[in-house]
Order: sequence, then structure tokens, then C-alpha cells
Amino acid sequence: MQAVAAKVTVIPAKKNHLPLDIVNNEVRKLRVAAYARVSTNLEEQLTSYEAQVDYYTRYIQAKEEWDFVEVYTDEGISATNTKKRDGFNRMVADALAGKIDLIITKSISRFARNTVDTLTTVRKLKEKGIEVFFEKENIRTLDGKGELLITIMSSLAQEESRSISENVTWGQRKRFADGKVSLPYGHFLGYQKGPDNLPEIVEEEAVIVRLIYRMFLYGKSPSAIASHLTDEGIPTPGGKAVWRAKVIENILTNEKYKGDALLQKRYTVDFLTKKQKVNEGEVPQYYVANSHPAIIEPEIFDLVQYELKRRKKDGRWTSSTYPFSGKIICGECGGIYGSKVWHSNTPNRTMVWQCNEKHRGQHCKTPHLTDADIQNAFLAAFNKILGNREEIMEAYREIMEALTDTHDLDTEQEQLESESEVTMELIRKVIEDNAQKAMDQGEYERKYTGYCERYEAARKRLAEIGEFRLERNAKHTKIAMFLERLAESTELVTEFDEELWYATVDFVTVYEDMRMVFTFRDGNTVEIKKREWRAA
Repeated sequence: MQAVAAKVTVIPAKKNHLPLDIVNNEVRKLRVAAYARVSTNLEEQLTSYEAQVDYYTRYIQAKEEWDFVEVYTDEGISATNTKKRDGFNRMVADALAGKIDLIITKSISRFARNTVDTLTTVRKLKEKGIEVFFEKENIRTLDGKGELLITIMSSLAQEESRSISENVTWGQRKRFADGKVSLPYGHFLGYQKGPDNLPEIVEEEAVIVRLIYRMFLYGKSPSAIASHLTDEGIPTPGGKAVWRAKVIENILTNEKYKGDALLQKRYTVDFLTKKQKVNEGEVPQYYVANSHPAIIEPEIFDLVQYELKRRKKDGRWTSSTYPFSGKIICGECGGIYGSKVWHSNTPNRTMVWQCNEKHRGQHCKTPHLTDADIQNAFLAAFNKILGNREEIMEAYREIMEALTDTHDLDTEQEQLESESEVTMELIRKVIEDNAQKAMDQGEYERKYTGYCERYEAARKRLAEIGEFRLERNAKHTKIAMFLERLAESTELVTEFDEELWYATVDFVTVYEDMRMVFTFRDGNTVEIKKREWRAA
């Protein structure tokens, strides 16, 4: 079979979350400081410096809702970093110590002379809820426009970092852009470094990865899967004996198992201290499709991502100790049925299933069920499906074709990605124009706000398309898996098969009159009355 060529997609830097404007929302008085700096000792510059100090002192003290802290200053400093700027460093230290809420400065260029120092300081202050206001650019670092400015500055910092970071750092990012993949093989289950320096499947470990995905799709939670692997004596990727639910979640959400790779998940914040953080959109990422052999089929991987979101949203994140855990729903209150042991210390010890809400004061009239009740009802429901197998499979052919067609989504996505790129360039240009020449600030604000709104709208719609595509693909995969299992079953089922239950049933709703409605993974529903499952 001919290998599929790797495809690299650049995911632009983005930052969609919009923090609160502390200046407008703070109840108590804000403690406000200012920063003034001149870069030479020339007389006209020093005059400008004195004027700045006087201006900011009067400006802050005139605001009744503000408490004046200090005007921090540096004279005759021309260095391109903040190491020798005593006034600046003292101001940042005071702010981080909780003495300042808001810092006002004339412009971005006055605040710091290189992008990396600006970004590092702004992020450090933001972590503590401290805002910086750049007067000339009319930018606040804690509102949405400030976030977008930091995004733009971050992209510019990519080029600037080449000259101030070690060659290895730049080389690594170059490899990302070229789509070259490397894994932490010592702590990564299923792969080893191949002779071509690309990930190579280790089959005895890949079996465990596939088991984890299969158990999850069967309805097991990450904690239940972790317990199972621990009990079986299977070592973790790091060689430990005890598995944790978080490790299972990481395996279930790592795109590398479907043969793709998202590069630059972390990045270096300060190229001098080498401090790193999770990349939340501050710098570009690179998504490399078909970068290496897949252990999990892409369709199955996408279905798992959909199931993860759905279960957390629906509150069906259960321990899944038994086949029926999290799958039996009360038709009266919507609660989940749980297992209970009756007469535990007698020969009549019995395990039953009943609505968990009954123990929380809910007087549901839905009945309790035994394992045999649920199993017999399932046999009756599945055999009904088998009786209409040809009709069901024929009906789904057109649905499957419609779900596979993503042309409408692809077209809209291309247009929105182009819109995002164009808008980002317009934002950069208006900021540069405002910094380099005199502009009417009302006009600047209007343009800047308009471009920001366009950019945010495009990114929001792109996220919606991604969710819709995931949902459509998940539905297609679930139906395909169901139909595959249906095609394999040629005769009526007479005994409960746990594998068949997991592969075909989504959930069962129980009603007061002991009806059970089975919702299968294809979305089809089958109602089984009491007399039907009692006769099974």
C-alpha cells in the first residue's frame, strides 16, 4: 500500500479568552503607578523625562478612585533588555509583592525595548492580575484587545528569538515547521525510535493502547481502565506498577496515536531563564498529519474525543465497574442506576440495580432490576434489531454518505482561515501605523476594535465548525461500528454476550411500568415491555 504523504498545517497563534477589565470592575480603590524612561542624557530628553514624571503624578492623583503609588523612572538607559533598569525592576517587584494594581506608561517602546522582555514582564504581571496601560496605543493588557496584541507580539517574537536564544532552540522550531516528529520514547507507550529517526510501532505495547481505547468505547471510565491495567500487572509508560486516571486520559487524547503530531505544545517564555509553559495560543503550533504509523484508526480516535466531551457534559463519568454501570437511566428523574447489594450477610445475597437518586430523597417509582432482567431485555431488543437487519442497513446507506460529505464544512473553513489571516495582518498594520505616525486616536480605536471583532468572530466560527465536524465524524463511526457488528450476527442471540452489549448499546431508559427503551449506538431505539423480557 502506498504511504500517505505527510501534511503540515500551521495553527495560527490565538487567544480567545477575554479577562475582566480590572479598572472598571474593581470595587476598592486601585493602587496606580506610572513608569517613565528616556534613553539618552541629552538635555531635551531629560526635559521630556521631567515632564512625564510631573504629568503622571498629577494625572493619577486627580483620580478619586485611584491611590497614587509612585512614578518609577529610569534615566539615560539605552540597553535593549531590562537587566540594568533599576526603576523598572523595582516597579515590577513592588507589583508582584501586591503593592500595585495598575501601571501606566507612555507607549510599548517606553516600557521595554525588545519584544521578549515586554512579553515576559506582561505575562508575569497578568498572572497576578496586574494590568499595564499603554497610553499611545490605547491598549490594556487585561482586556480582549490586549490579549490580541500579545498574540501579535508573540508572533513577532518568533523571529526576534532567533538572535537572542541558543541555536538549538531555533533549530527545534525549524524542525517543527518542517514537520519532523520526535517523541519522549522513554515515557511513551507504543512507539520506539525507528532507523529513520521517526516513531516506529512496538506491537506488544500497541496492544495495550488499543485495549485502552476499546475499553473506553465500551463505556469504561479512565479510572476503571487504570484499575484494570494495575490489577493485570501491566506497567505504566514510565515503568510504574500503579496506573492513574490522568495517564489514561493523556493516552486517550494524544493525537500521535492516530499517526498525527501537534508540535510546540510547550514553548519557552523567557529565553534567558529557559522557563517554559503550556502553549495556550501565544505562539504558533504545527499540526503534522500522517507523520508516522498510526496505532489507532483516525476515525476511532475522533470518536473517543467526542465521547470524552459528551460523557463529561452529560455527567456520565462513572467508574464503570460492571457492564451496566452508567448505562441504565431512570425514565422518571433522569438519574443513573447504580448497583446495590441486598441481604449481604445472608444466603439470599442479591445485587440489584436502582436509581441512585432514591438515596438522595427522590421518590422515583421506577423499579429495581437484576442483572438477569437487563440481560434478558437486551436479548429481546437485539433480536428485534436482527429481525429488521436488512431494512436497517439499507436505510443507513444514504445517511452514511451524507455524513461522509464534508465539502460544505471544508469550504467554509478555508474562507474563515483566510479571513483570520487577512484580519491579523490588518491589525498588525494599524498598530504599526499608530506607533510610527500621528493618527487620530478615535479613528485608530474604531479600526482596531473593528478588526478585533472580525478576528474573534472568525475564530469562534472555526471552533464551531471543528465541533460540528467532530460530531458528524463520531456519528458516522458509531453507525459503521454498529452495522459491522450487525452484519456479523446472522442468527438470533440466545445468551448474553458482554462484548456484543458494549459494542451495540449506548444506554437503556427504564420506566415505572417496567418498560425498557434501548438506545443503540446508531441512534436507533427499541422498546421492550415487561412481558417480552420476562419471556426471554
